[in-house]
Amino acid sequence: MDEKQASYPLLDPTFEKEVPEGLKVYRTATTEPFEYYKKLSGKKEIPFSGFANQKGKDTLVDKVFKFVRGNLFIPDARVGWNKHALRKAEELLQHGSFKAILTTSPPHSTQLIGLKLKKKYNLPWIADLRDPWTNIHYYDQLHHTALAKRLDEKYEQEVLEEADAIIVTSEDTKRLFLNKPVSISENKIHVIPNGYDAEDFRVTSNPPQDTLLITYVGTITESYNIDVFLKVLAHMLSVHSGINYKLRFVGQVSDGVKKRIEKAGILGITEFVPYVPHEEAIRYLMESTLLLLAIADVDTLYSNVPGKLFEYLAANKPIVCLGPVHSDTDRIIDECGAGRLFHYTAYDLMVDHMTQVSNAWKINPNQDLPSINHARYSRQALTEELAQIIKQLMEGR
Repeated sequence: MDEKQASYPLLDPTFEKEVPEGLKVYRTATTEPFEYYKKLSGKKEIPFSGFANQKGKDTLVDKVFKFVRGNLFIPDARVGWNKHALRKAEELLQHGSFKAILTTSPPHSTQLIGLKLKKKYNLPWIADLRDPWTNIHYYDQLHHTALAKRLDEKYEQEVLEEADAIIVTSEDTKRLFLNKPVSISENKIHVIPNGYDAEDFRVTSNPPQDTLLITYVGTITESYNIDVFLKVLAHMLSVHSGINYKLRFVGQVSDGVKKRIEKAGILGITEFVPYVPHEEAIRYLMESTLLLLAIADVDTLYSNVPGKLFEYLAANKPIVCLGPVHSDTDRIIDECGAGRLFHYTAYDLMVDHMTQVSNAWKINPNQDLPSINHARYSRQALTEELAQIIKQLMEGR
């Protein structure tokens, strides 16, 4: 959609440089409610995914907007783009030669475009669902009526059943979809995780020599339970007075998380860097000693594999992660020898681990890992997997 008409919480124009030369991109108009939300609420920005930038308790306007969003814009507030995108897609299909349709989401309203094109043109259709749909962790905040929820579930079921192939980012998300009342085979769902662009990591690693710097990059809210890590870091400060610890957050941090940091007594060693373009975010990664990762502590936590995990892997920095043990994230970190995942309550284990890290840092401030086993998560390798799926679908016709 045309970014001059659409509303976004954040824009990073640097990604435009990654569009291959010669690739045609068509931008269309859109219809959406976000500008009305800003005018009614008096806020300068629209909600992040999961309402990560909502501060404090909901106002009456917030509650009304969430109800309207959950019941009048199904499956999501971007659905107003569909009629414009469909018009352009049908124009292209009528005048060009195309062999397959690929739709990616969120927003999941995009999948309804693929559904209509599939029914009308009967081309092979791949539905790429990067997040759960009706199981997304903030779903209950939308105050759906029973009727709206049934309609949303109907859309989800129809997409899962009508698509020729479904792509998800984790084995747990695959299991989540297979456990729904849908008529699909296990072989129809393919797991292609998020990944990293190797070209982005031609940046020289430069960890500080006088500071044990722990960096978290991305949005973080109260649902990301990092309390035990904050407590452990406070303990490290008390027992390793000779080490200059620093905790840095790059991106959107909710007020609730900031209050938890203050309560832990480590606000003085914590730096908050506002949202930065992707290239700069990678630089912050490469200028760190250790990387902090967290999985949202929500009902669907096992299916949640953060996209940033793979860029953390590419940075070759030790990772400390808080999340569910035996999850896909736990398996990937262990498989790559990239660090360690701890349960949200594993205080003693994390103290032992951070003590080892601290003692090793005293000997050598550069704790970069050797070249670890993450090549299969490069975007080139993952795109080859996608190409193979498309090829098989076309050959099966």
